[in-house]
Amino acid sequence: MPRFFITGSSDGLGPLTAQRLLSRGHSVVLHARSPTRADETRAKCPEAEAILVGDLTSLDETKALAAEANKLGPYDAVLHNAGVYSGVPAVFAVNTLAPYVLTCLMERPRRLLFVSSQMHYAGRNLDGDGLQRSSYSDSKLHDVMLAKVFARRWKDVGSFSADPGWVPTKMGGSSAPESIEDAVDTFVMVAFGKTSSADTGAYFKKSRVEVPSSLAQDEGLQDKLVQELERISGVKIPVQ
Repeated sequence: MPRFFITGSSDGLGPLTAQRLLSRGHSVVLHARSPTRADETRAKCPEAEAILVGDLTSLDETKALAAEANKLGPYDAVLHNAGVYSGVPAVFAVNTLAPYVLTCLMERPRRLLFVSSQMHYAGRNLDGDGLQRSSYSDSKLHDVMLAKVFARRWKDVGSFSADPGWVPTKMGGSSAPESIEDAVDTFVMVAFGKTSSADTGAYFKKSRVEVPSSLAQDEGLQDKLVQELERISGVKIPVQ
């Protein structure tokens, strides 16, 4: 039975993706920020195998979450869905640092998905001293870059990023014009590996490969980002 781990599963695309996977009879381990949020997640996804708790603004809790997730692993796919739109340094901690640390510390899955955004095209901040003041756009640029870094360094893992679009979630708002079903379709497609091996590192929207920003494709900048994340977290990418 395919098994999946999804961060940020209390509202929005996290529980919707989990519900789709559970409806197909698959095993899903979910994540919530707090015990209260875990109760909300359980109410939405009562068939989930487990719901792990960890505040991704805390580096220590993120590391502990990786350890707890490993106890229930391995997973066919890990979906880095958790995200916040505002707050310094929360945006950097949750959107950039946490997916990096979790990926490095968790047992390697078959596939990785870093949830990004079309707003990554406006991302600019790759400055080591300023990373922790990153905007939402900056952090979504980082996510595309991380997908490409792990695609390059781990040849046995399919690593991808995806833009869910401007969809009607708590973050996107009720008047958002794009289809939430298209976003879930894209996430599930990647989770099941319905992509060719040549697509590893690719950036998806509406189940199609799109061209990300030129900054995201710069391998030198990708490696610089990883060096800074290593310095900040004390966690290095395991060699293949």
